[in-house]
Amino acid sequence: MPVKVSVIVPVYNPGRYIEDCIASLLGQSLPPDAYEIVFVDDGCTDATPALLDALAAEDPRVRVIHQENSGWPGKPRNVGIDAARGEYVMFVDADDHLGAAALERMYDYGVANDADVVVGKMAGRGRAVPVELFRTNRPRAGVENAPLIDSLTPHKMFRRAFLDRTGLRFPEGRRRLEDHVFVTEAYLRADNVAVLGDYVCYYHVRRDDAENVSLQRFDPVSYYKNLREALDVVERYTEPGALRDRLFRRWLRVEMVERLRGRRFLNLPEDYRRELFEEIHGVVVERFGPGVAAALQPAQRVVAALAADGRYDDVVAFAQWEAGVGLAVEPQAVEWRGGLLRIVFAAELTHDGE
Repeated sequence: MPVKVSVIVPVYNPGRYIEDCIASLLGQSLPPDAYEIVFVDDGCTDATPALLDALAAEDPRVRVIHQENSGWPGKPRNVGIDAARGEYVMFVDADDHLGAAALERMYDYGVANDADVVVGKMAGRGRAVPVELFRTNRPRAGVENAPLIDSLTPHKMFRRAFLDRTGLRFPEGRRRLEDHVFVTEAYLRADNVAVLGDYVCYYHVRRDDAENVSLQRFDPVSYYKNLREALDVVERYTEPGALRDRLFRRWLRVEMVERLRGRRFLNLPEDYRRELFEEIHGVVVERFGPGVAAALQPAQRVVAALAADGRYDDVVAFAQWEAGVGLAVEPQAVEWRGGLLRIVFAAELTHDGE
């Protein structure tokens, strides 16, 4: 039987977290001879390489590629793409795991809708994931008619022929946001993107030791240099106007404004906080017109405007004010009614306890 799906897993010192990942991959409902699992050992220094080699010796679905450490997941994912034999490739991180029918459902949905990219519903285990995108199945989605830009992690299924035709690969080297560059270009160049929203395909896990690569503190200068590369992709494949502004708004909101708000901002060391602000200020002034911030929520618009004007002290003051805002909630009733869960509660906003 031809290989339908190649699952590509970049691996670097995952510890015990890879056990759930392996179990979920081996337990897929897709027939065993219809998919393969390609682990790319990116220079692990723990016991993982021996574990994977033993697994490959026992299970014909499993292949292991060993390489020197490259510093980031981009190169091992590219190595996996080049080695893959499947019609589609699916990227999975060693910290995460799949729903039992994920590969079968995503593959069938992709084939049925002739999709270059298949986005399966995600659930967060201690991590935030998109919600609105997965409220319904979207057999023919695009950046114009669906909030695809809210989901920029690589944990999706891509048609191998599409990746080869476009030459699309991950940026390599020790860098950030390589997935943003790759996924954004895939969305903008795909003939069709299919979103499967009625089954949880991917479980995005926050490690107890907080060692997820994407959660580590970053160098602001290099981070926003890499972020500009994702913005370059948007500019390359869109025209100035409402669509480009809407796509840019995702980075302004998530990667800039929200990093300057409340306790999240105040808890950073002061010198790092100022450096972060200066880099964000530079991107906002260089790249974003007034239409990008216009549709943000009110508090986000305040922070965006202060960042654009270079008003660091006022951003700190606003963060201090926001840090004092709280929410007091008193549940009053919980009941099933007509097939719906009905929750009655009273709530009030407070500031400094008042």
